[in-house]
Amino acid sequence: MRILVTGATGFIGVNLCRELSRRDFAVTALVLPGEDVSQIEDHVVRIFYGDITDPPSLEGITEDVDAVFHLAAKVTDWGSPQAFYSAILEGTRKLLEECSGKVSRFLYVSSMAACGLGRQLEGLTEEDEALKSGVPYNDAKLDAERLVQSYRGKVKTTYTIVRPANVIGPGSVWVRDIIERYRGLFVPLIDRGKHSASLIYIDNLVDGIILAGTMDIAAGKTYFLRDDWSATWKQYVTDLGSMIGKRPFGSLSFKTAWTIGAVLENILTPLRIRPPVTRLAAGVMGRNNDVNTVLARKELGWTTRVSYEEAMETIRLWILDTMV
Repeated sequence: MRILVTGATGFIGVNLCRELSRRDFAVTALVLPGEDVSQIEDHVVRIFYGDITDPPSLEGITEDVDAVFHLAAKVTDWGSPQAFYSAILEGTRKLLEECSGKVSRFLYVSSMAACGLGRQLEGLTEEDEALKSGVPYNDAKLDAERLVQSYRGKVKTTYTIVRPANVIGPGSVWVRDIIERYRGLFVPLIDRGKHSASLIYIDNLVDGIILAGTMDIAAGKTYFLRDDWSATWKQYVTDLGSMIGKRPFGSLSFKTAWTIGAVLENILTPLRIRPPVTRLAAGVMGRNNDVNTVLARKELGWTTRVSYEEAMETIRLWILDTMV
């Protein structure tokens, strides 16, 4: 199968391209002009320079492509609604317009955040209603999901959606940002860190993406992907901090963190200053987001391959090599 990967130079994209190549898939990488391709150039057969927000730049993108794995997005916990909706919703719309009917499969990598962070998501299944939360990233992801779903049955392309939990691994935002925060100020817990961290290690996620994007049973389906570890935020943040001789300090209630995040976002985002606390972070760390992954395990045969201990050791070695 010949696969186009958007967002190929991002954290998930780099790891996905490597694994697809290892499994003998022919990979075309969509990257922005000027982006560093050194991490993927040995794992792809073609590099296509374009921008999903600029339709003319996508002309010819489906040449020699059977399937699209769409990862490109604005991935951060702060920014203007316009920035998120342009990159996530409108970018997905333009990519769908260019690719639908020209490829056999279209896999959209969404996020469990699309279901509405800020409420308890424990036990949530793919059949349960997804709700907007007012957080731009979350809401843009949900609207993009609904857009993808609206294309079903219109053209001869199979559409599938995956919703990863909080992705960790060497270089992920849930590693790099926390380490940098430890070095800058301090890292507080939310609700004493008692909630499940709802993590998924990058290798386990890539396994799930490939299964969902290639198996016939996944046609028209949506899948949650979350590892079966029983790690709380307190354990994860403490384990991460210990790698550089730090530990979390203090705790905010969920309500306090959410309120402070909303205020700081309104004040600082227009000034292009990153808020130290955001609603997205509060919703991730201050609620139990252990969504139900039975469907992916049952239909795709997906499972947690890399354990928490193995994942953290790999992360530790990366931090010592890269950030110390």
